[in-house]
Amino acid sequence: MNQKEPYYQYWPEDVPKTIELPKKALDANLRETANKYPDAIALTYHNLRLSYKELDEIVDRLSTYFSKELDINKGETVALHFNNIPPCIPTYYGILRSGARVTMLAPLFREMEIEYQLNDSDAKVLIIWDEFAQTDDKIVPKTDIEIVLYSSLKNWLQTSPLESISEDIKKSSKIYLESIIKTTDPNPPLIKIEPEKDLACLQYTGGTTGLPKGAMLTHHNLVSNVEQYRTWFQEAKLGKEVMLTALPLYHIYAQTVAMNLSVRLAANQIIVSNAGDTKEVLKAIDKHKVTIFPGVPTLYNSIINFSDLDKYDLKSINICLSGGGSLPLKVQEKFEAILGAKLRDGYGLTEASPVTHVNPFTRMSKNGTIGLPLPNTKMKLIDVESNEIITKPNITGELCVKGPQVMLGYYKRPEETKNTIINDWLHTGDVALFDEDGYTVIKARLKNMIKYKGHSVYPAEIEALLLKNERILESAVIGVPAEVGETIRAYVVLKPDYQGKVSEEEIIEWTKENIAPYKYPREVVFIKEIPKTNVGKISHLKLREGNYE
Repeated sequence: MNQKEPYYQYWPEDVPKTIELPKKALDANLRETANKYPDAIALTYHNLRLSYKELDEIVDRLSTYFSKELDINKGETVALHFNNIPPCIPTYYGILRSGARVTMLAPLFREMEIEYQLNDSDAKVLIIWDEFAQTDDKIVPKTDIEIVLYSSLKNWLQTSPLESISEDIKKSSKIYLESIIKTTDPNPPLIKIEPEKDLACLQYTGGTTGLPKGAMLTHHNLVSNVEQYRTWFQEAKLGKEVMLTALPLYHIYAQTVAMNLSVRLAANQIIVSNAGDTKEVLKAIDKHKVTIFPGVPTLYNSIINFSDLDKYDLKSINICLSGGGSLPLKVQEKFEAILGAKLRDGYGLTEASPVTHVNPFTRMSKNGTIGLPLPNTKMKLIDVESNEIITKPNITGELCVKGPQVMLGYYKRPEETKNTIINDWLHTGDVALFDEDGYTVIKARLKNMIKYKGHSVYPAEIEALLLKNERILESAVIGVPAEVGETIRAYVVLKPDYQGKVSEEEIIEWTKENIAPYKYPREVVFIKEIPKTNVGKISHLKLREGNYE
């Protein structure tokens, strides 16, 4: 990227192309905000209002206990299994302040998925919302987890555990975060963090191929991405913004653009536990006068199609940030027309912390594109056949990015890291082009990842599960176009003894029981043979083209 890049003619005037990035731990942002804006509200959830001073003190108390009572050491992995509820955020930062790293488990995970991530991440400590205890407690003996801590939501509905905790928590034989917060004097450890080397989190993704793997994201990766985004978003007012945190916090998009950006902006995070409840989202925006609203295309689509939309005052919204999948042009245009707010599409991937591109907020935004690279971010397109760099507009190639937000690599997977990061360039696996103005347009995916309602779904994982069914001989999974995004279709070859004796509904119900709700196939098609490539691999392309028997 140089000064001759075509998109510089549309670069926002108030945004530098290169910024100086601080070398610090991610939790230092919270400390700095708490010092500058101690009385600003950090978290709002039902009747709970927690200031930045209180949030920082809770983080101090948790990190003190983690380090001095549990002997959690620098570099160890702590797994979190929460829904979008208040204790998730201080626990995340408390782990970082103790020198450990976080790995987040999705609330919708089934037992096999939880067990896999706990083992693959080498987690030694598991911290869970007690609503998940019945499932998680059964899994712990199958892992190397040594310590399990619990959290109770009812201690966060009115006030924080700094003030009081319920009697049942006091009497419980289990260790609850709320008891730790109430009884631990804050004396956090002084951990020396090397921001460019030390991991803040192992964020699980399918990468470009195969089963989920941990993207190694350093403190510097995450601090950099927050700074890049904050610089791009110049109109944000420190200590004045109200952020809607409805996106699931286990996802890196929510962690960076909702949680970590809020801390950097001293914004008030309005926590919504279920982004799928459109009415609750609208009520939260109306009641708390939300100004920044990160979301996914399916959420914006549900809002513009909500029958009682006119009952809610949404005029406070200034900026909406769309990610997690392609934003349909008709959704964007209708949303902006109805609400009068700016809805900007962007692009990112877990391996880049995640944001690499965003449409400008203050200059020309081009609907149907992912916008321009963030400051300090370079991009190139390479021909998928020749590997030559593409220099002319409207020619497709694989999108590659380079920047301070790019991960160190995949945890314990050097070969896959080597194939994904080549000469410091992250190969995204996405096919794109840039237009005459230098705006990037995503056209397709080299990898076969499916985007279902903002969730990343990996065919290899579902295919592996289907083969565990005694009735199935072969399977292949693809995404097929839906009204918004994609839906999941499985092609199945039954074993001879079961042909004609198994229904589509039976297969769907079986997968529902064994995989997260957003991953199971919505359609099952029975075929005679899975089409293959010349080297015997499943040809997802032939399936998409309908080339099968």
